[in-house]
Order: sequence, then C-alpha cells, then structure tokens
Amino acid sequence: MKIAVSACLLGRDCKYDGGNNRCQKVLDFVKGHDVVAVCPEQMGGLSTPRVPAEIVNGVVTNAHGDSVDNAFRRGAQHALERVLNEGATLAVLQPRSPSCGCKLVYDGTFSKHLVPGKGVFAQLLEENGIETIEPDDLP
Repeated sequence: MKIAVSACLLGRDCKYDGGNNRCQKVLDFVKGHDVVAVCPEQMGGLSTPRVPAEIVNGVVTNAHGDSVDNAFRRGAQHALERVLNEGATLAVLQPRSPSCGCKLVYDGTFSKHLVPGKGVFAQLLEENGIETIEPDDLP
C-alpha cells in the first residue's frame, strides 16, 4: 500500500518553526509500505521557518495578518497531484494544521483554540477520494 504522510511526522524539519513532529507511531505504521512524504506548505513555496498561519474566515492568514492563502492552496494542489500520481490511497496527516488538519484546526484567532474543520490539503485529499487520518487514529 502507498501511504502519503505529512513530512514533519516522518521527522523532516519542515514545520513552521523549523522543527518537526516526528511520530514513532507513524514510523512504525508505515514500515513495509511505500511512503509519499509531502509538505504542502513547502511545496507552495513557503520558507522554513515561517510565520505561523491559521484559517481566518476561509483564508489562510499568518500571525502578522498577511494572507498566505495562495501559497497554501498552490502547495496543497501540488501535494495532491503528487499523491494521486504516486497512487497513495491513505494519508496520515499532522493534526491541527491549516494544511493537514483533518478533524480540528485552529480557529483563526491565534489563541490556540480548536474548532472542527479541515486544512486545505486535507480537504483536497478527501474531495479526491483519499482517506485521511491522524496519528491518534492509528492502531
């Protein structure tokens, strides 16, 4: 099985603060499978590190109030194309991210308050028939 995975969960330093979200549970789950590592934010041309961003009234905006929506959506589209071209049927995504969150995302106030919702990449995956899960969903 081919599995798409948020690159930060695999230990790649692509998180907004320059670090990663390495998750041993994810590494154990994908062992023996073909992995398609993606970071939609970097694929959209955003630097690492970068100013944190949240979805504000449907527009991805950074903490300085600047719209980064085009870069997020461009990166989500590039990542989707890679996932589809590689034939992945499942994606394990970083929770809460404005790109990859598939259950909850930050509410756009930069106060760490979570609301039900999906990041732009997670939404595209689901619209294209790719199942999305988070590390806590793994056995």
